[in-house]
Amino acid sequence: MTGEAVNPRGAANFDRLAGIYRWLEYASFGPWLQRCRCAHLPLLGAARRALVLGDGDGRFLRRLMGANPEVVADVVDLSPGMLRTADRRLARWSPEARRRLRFRCADMRLPASFLDSADAQGYDLVVSHFSLDCLSGGEVDRLAAAILPRLAGEAIWVVSEFSVCAAPLLAPLSSTAIASLYRAFGLLTGLSVRSLPDYAASLRRIGLHLDREVGFLAGLLKSQVWTRSGDWRP
Repeated sequence: MTGEAVNPRGAANFDRLAGIYRWLEYASFGPWLQRCRCAHLPLLGAARRALVLGDGDGRFLRRLMGANPEVVADVVDLSPGMLRTADRRLARWSPEARRRLRFRCADMRLPASFLDSADAQGYDLVVSHFSLDCLSGGEVDRLAAAILPRLAGEAIWVVSEFSVCAAPLLAPLSSTAIASLYRAFGLLTGLSVRSLPDYAASLRRIGLHLDREVGFLAGLLKSQVWTRSGDWRP
């Protein structure tokens, strides 16, 4: 694992949850967050260079490395505890897969802290599962703009996020559920963000197009594939 913890003012402290995050997640949503993360996994077999943003305890990362024996990945998370958990998970499962990973302890709000090296280019896959919701709209704008020059020509960006349900009867319930999650994470980690950013607008501003989408729990969870063209095929 490389780099020291970047802990700028106002950063949330997810170290407090590193040891119990999996069980908190399962108690709240059962298997659905992990199913959402892995919804597009069969499409990622051609990726060779990945940037994984905020994967937490590494459960998706293990699935990705198992499904794609050639991909190498830079894994970025603000929490040293989460990165240690992911590192141990991958090392126990497959030392060979672990050697294809570089863990970076850095803040997504400060993209220069992990996109500063000469070889940080040519990503054909970016993954952000339930991590953009920790940023404001302006912070997502800056992150996307910083990543754009590092994308390969046929790059895809896979996003899993919470969403307000489209159905009129479910919209108030999903809004209440999301607001409750923000309050809980604010208390547990000090997260200051209180509403979902319009990450779709940020991705469109850098020229990406929504290629496909899968929803879970009546649309409360969404997994999307964004591409640089509207007719991408794996």
